[in-house]
Amino acid sequence: MMGRRMALQPGQPVIIEGIHGLNEALTGDVPGDLKYRIYISALTHLNLDDHNRIRTTDVRLLRRLVRDHSTRGADVARTLSMWDAVRAGEEKHIFPFQEQADIMFNSSLLYELPMLKRHAYPLLKTVGEESPWYLLAQRMVKFLNYFLDGEEEDEVPPTSILREFIGDCTFYTQA
Repeated sequence: MMGRRMALQPGQPVIIEGIHGLNEALTGDVPGDLKYRIYISALTHLNLDDHNRIRTTDVRLLRRLVRDHSTRGADVARTLSMWDAVRAGEEKHIFPFQEQADIMFNSSLLYELPMLKRHAYPLLKTVGEESPWYLLAQRMVKFLNYFLDGEEEDEVPPTSILREFIGDCTFYTQA
């Protein structure tokens, strides 16, 4: 067993966050009536037109590109090269358990694509023709061309979930 063994006080809540949070292998010893499972996902509800929808996966990829660049110093090629593994992990560790959630929370925002474009577009434009990720990057650039640039980033609330990706979240303050 990895990690540190902990003991709870009576009535003390436990919050488990992450891709394994809904997996019974992690919480199998906790009676079901003591669990309240929340599934959070960015389920995009916008369409480009009557025939073309916005893929939720594309928005999640943009979120990850921007966050990985700003918080992990990852270049676009590194994030794109990991995307297939990320998707495989979702298929194995998240999607099979999502129906077990007591409630689902949609974290997509109507205003997020212009804000993500502001950060992701210049990153995607750095992917050269020699890259194995060039076609994906160009598809994402073409997709982002449907949106105006997010010029009013200062109007994004400091507690918005979008701040996890574009920065300046008030939950992460420096001491």
